[in-house]
Order: sequence, then C-alpha cells, then structure tokens
Amino acid sequence: MVAVRLNKETENRLAFLAKKTGRTKSFYIRQALEEHLEEMEDAYLAEERYRTLGKTVSLDELLNESEVAR
Repeated sequence: MVAVRLNKETENRLAFLAKKTGRTKSFYIRQALEEHLEEMEDAYLAEERYRTLGKTVSLDELLNESEVAR
C-alpha cells in the first residue's frame, strides 16, 4: 500500500478523468506508474552510470556492447 500526495490541480484532473470514464483514481495512478516507471529507472541508471564512470558512450558503442553480450 502506498499513499501519494498530489497538488490540487493534479488531484482535480485525476478526479475529473476518473469521473468521466467510470474508472477509479487508483486505476489511473497505477497505469501512469506502470507506463513510466521503466523510463524513470532507465534515467536514474544512466545518471548513476555517468557519475560512476565519468564518461559517455556513443549509441554505436552501446549497441556493439549489447550485441557482444548476446
């Protein structure tokens, strides 16, 4: 169980959407998390890697690394 505090505007938008569609606010919060959590994880991991390694990798290098790992 998780409790989330939303600003008033977001709460109102969420309530409006839920009312108009007959879905619960929890449904839309769950949908948003499921759709965007992976993106947030990727961004965090990329930032962490950059801080740890202190270098960047080109897309070609990254693709080559992933092909070698397969």
